[in-house]
Amino acid sequence: MHRQPPSGPPAAPGRTHLSRRGLLGLAAAVPLLAAGCAPGASERGLRPDGALRVSSYITPAYDDLYPGLLAFNDVLDERLGSGVVDFFDSGALLNAEQLVPGMLRGVTDVGIQTSSYVSTSFPILGAAELPFVNDGFEQLRRALAPESPLEHLINERLRPQGIMNLGAMPCTLQWLFTVDRPVEKPEDLRGMRIRTAGHVEGQTIKALGGAPVSMSSGELYEALERGTIDGMVSYLGTVVSRGLEDVLGYGMQAHFGGYSVDAYANTRWYDDTAPEVQEALHAAGRVYAEAGTEKQLEVYESQYLPGIEDSQLEIIRYDEAQIDRFRDATASVVDWWRSTVGDDELADRALTYVKEA
Repeated sequence: MHRQPPSGPPAAPGRTHLSRRGLLGLAAAVPLLAAGCAPGASERGLRPDGALRVSSYITPAYDDLYPGLLAFNDVLDERLGSGVVDFFDSGALLNAEQLVPGMLRGVTDVGIQTSSYVSTSFPILGAAELPFVNDGFEQLRRALAPESPLEHLINERLRPQGIMNLGAMPCTLQWLFTVDRPVEKPEDLRGMRIRTAGHVEGQTIKALGGAPVSMSSGELYEALERGTIDGMVSYLGTVVSRGLEDVLGYGMQAHFGGYSVDAYANTRWYDDTAPEVQEALHAAGRVYAEAGTEKQLEVYESQYLPGIEDSQLEIIRYDEAQIDRFRDATASVVDWWRSTVGDDELADRALTYVKEA
């Protein structure tokens, strides 16, 4: 049985949420990382004990995202047998930076990871992270839907690199948040130190004259409170789950970026699994992408947004003229991203799928 997501603050430092086989799995992780090899397989291509290992850094404090992870696991258990999923959440096995490298080395079979952490290594993912490129969340949701042209294109690029995308859950759009003053035009951001979670966001802040700063979400409260940073780019769930509305002054509700939380599989492992395992993984990915995204949006609309509107944080909503100014000011980010893809025709196809979804 999977745990249900409690509400409240994130787990305290050092606290983990281990699976049924957690202690054994955690002990086994060190030699696997050192050796760089996958464990022996069962008759279905699963682990010797019949487990299918799923890992994520997402904690139960993310009331919007965590139910999608549970839904993914539940589909696998329903199709492959109760108790098949060996689930590590909250970075208990692999943290955000370790997840994809660990998956490639066989420490986990499936990793559920935020695209902003890996789009530097896999630039094609950045197509859905660019600022002010379309009409927002619903369009990104269509672009990243199961079996969409963009998802097919993404997997064409990822598979030769050892991973595949089973399902994408786009997060609600990233806003710009500041402590002391609002940002009503691009020039207002000049000189401000803004925390960003990925390279696309970092380029966006640079294009607007700010200084991007990298730090974990667990450090944000103290950094904002002390003035180490002047603000951040984030989707609303990070603000709520970390209680940051208590130290932030303004939230600029506009399309400063977008990312997804994706379920990835190690392709070498996937190709060696039985057909029923592969079918179960794709079924779980569809439920994750569709039902998980719907649940996330429900929590955003019924819980996160009303909570922010009732807080001390002032929400700034741009008119069309302001949005046009920010779109013009960040146009160079699209050109930068195309250069990271290294194939103009491929980049243009991906961007078209995002814009026309």
